[in-house]
Parts: sequence; structure tokens; C-alpha cells
Amino acid sequence: MTHASRRRFLVQTAPQAAVLAAASVAGWRWSWASEKPLRILVGFPPGGGTDVIARLLQEPLGRRLGRTVIIENKPGAGGQIAAQQLKTSVPDGSTLFLTHDHSISILPQVVRHAGFDPAVDFEPVGGFASFVNTFAVSGLHPARSFEEYLKWVRKSSHGRSAVGIPAPASTPEFLVKQLAQRYDLDLQSVPYKGSAPMIGDMLGRQIEAGIGSVQDFVHYHKEGKLRVLAVLGGRRQPLLPEVPTFSELGLKGLEDMPYYGIYAPKGVPAAFIQQFAKALADSVQEPAIRQQLEAIGLVVDAMGPEQLAQREKAYTAVWKRIIQDSGFQPQ
Repeated sequence: MTHASRRRFLVQTAPQAAVLAAASVAGWRWSWASEKPLRILVGFPPGGGTDVIARLLQEPLGRRLGRTVIIENKPGAGGQIAAQQLKTSVPDGSTLFLTHDHSISILPQVVRHAGFDPAVDFEPVGGFASFVNTFAVSGLHPARSFEEYLKWVRKSSHGRSAVGIPAPASTPEFLVKQLAQRYDLDLQSVPYKGSAPMIGDMLGRQIEAGIGSVQDFVHYHKEGKLRVLAVLGGRRQPLLPEVPTFSELGLKGLEDMPYYGIYAPKGVPAAFIQQFAKALADSVQEPAIRQQLEAIGLVVDAMGPEQLAQREKAYTAVWKRIIQDSGFQPQ
């Protein structure tokens, strides 16, 4: 081979060699990482709905993957801290992020410098459930229905009331804005670092009302410690058949159900995504696990990586319109 021919050969094969080298490195990283514990980041405090869900999945995922699974809570800023940590994690299949729609579809639209872009920095791995948000008051509150709550605000609080939300600039905050506009009230959102501390204040009636997911409130509702007065979504919830939807009460446009999904840092090996997605889908279909998820108000809905990406894109578009219509300015 002449010098010129050798040069042409090297130029032509260099891209293929780079791809093969990258694939080899990724494969080596995954092979090495598969012997390490698998960290699943949760962006909310222990005891909250998202944390409970992660811990329900911990054992079946570890069993199916043949790995130790560790739940690591990184609460703060509505999941932003955990999301930023995922972005900087080595994409070797040793770190994942379990979260709901707020951190993925809403947070990047309401924070000027979120520190991550899901479309650029994350790989969808798999979705597993949908859920709805609910409006509740303390079990000590006199209101027995949403209509009675509105009357109480107008009469006892002169049209003003504080409503707890588990994170700032979240679905619950925009719902508070819509309720205030719809019923001509001065409702103020009080953001917490997750649902657990918010519920604590609701139980002690330091705050009169709060908005959270079905899985956050249903246990306390059944015990009479909290009282759920309305739910979002297009239909009443099986666990709360006596509670009307906001659509029934005249507040339209919030029928789409939020979702839970698991994400990896960009660049994680495709083989790992396929393996984990299958383990996740199989885990949530185990009768005992499915029953426990449904018992806290989730609708089990296994989604592969492509389905989760489509759901994320559609939900992001819905919330882009809601955020713009509300006049909210990114902070």
C-alpha cells in the first residue's frame, strides 16, 4: 500500500474506528458498573409519595437486575437538585433518577437556569404509572365539600387563604392560580420542600389547605386526618369515589394525568436501558407490587423509553400553554 493509499484508508476508517472505540468504552463502563450498587435518585424527602414509590420498587428491581439498589434522597427545588446531580453522573448505568412530570416537563419551563435540559442531558428509560393531584383540607376544617371551602374562605377569611404546595412553580401552584381566578379569591401558594412537611402542617392546621397527589393524601383521608375535596383528571378516582373532579365542579383543562418515569444521564449504553426498562415493566406487573401501587392511587401504566419520551413531549406542550396563559414569568 502506498503512502497516499494508506492515508486515504485511515481517513475513511477513522469515523468507524471512533464509533467502535466509544461503544467499547461504553460497554466496559456498563460491565464494570453492573457490579456496583445502582443508585436511584429521588428529588423529594423521605416519607413523601415519590419516596414511598421508589422504595416499593427497590426490592423487585434489585431482584430482577441482580444488583443492590439504593434509594438516595436529594430533596429541594422540586427535584432540581437531583436532576442536576443526574446530569453530572457518569453514564455507566450506576445512577438513575425516579421522578414525576414536574421535574421533567414543568420545572425547565418555570426556572430561568434550571441547570439541566431533559431533552439534551437525559435518556428516558421507562415510565410506570400515572396519577392525579388532589385538593384537601385539614380534618379539623369545617368544610365538608369544595363548595363549603369556598364559602368559608369568603366568610371567615375575607376572600384570602393560604394553600400549601409541595414545590414552587409546580402543577399545584398553577392550580392555585386558576382557582383564584375562577372563583375571584386571594389564594396564596405556600411552597414546601416536598409533600411530607406540607402534610405535617396541614395535620396541625398551621395551614388550612393543600394540593398534592392522591398517593400523598389518600391514607390520611381514609383516617379522617385530612379531607380530600376535589381531584384533577377526567374521572373520579377508585380510591376516592365520593370525591368529585374539578371538571365536575366547572374547572376545565386539567384532565391530563401526570406520570412517573425513570431517567438516566445522556450517553448511558442502550443495552442497559433495554435491560432496566424490561425489569421495570416486569416489576410493576408483579401482582403484589401492582396492588401496592394501586392502593396508593397510582394507575399502573408501563411505558418503554420511546413511549415515555412521547408522553414527556406531549405533557410539556400542555404545560407550556398553561404556563403562558397564567402569565407566569420564569424565576
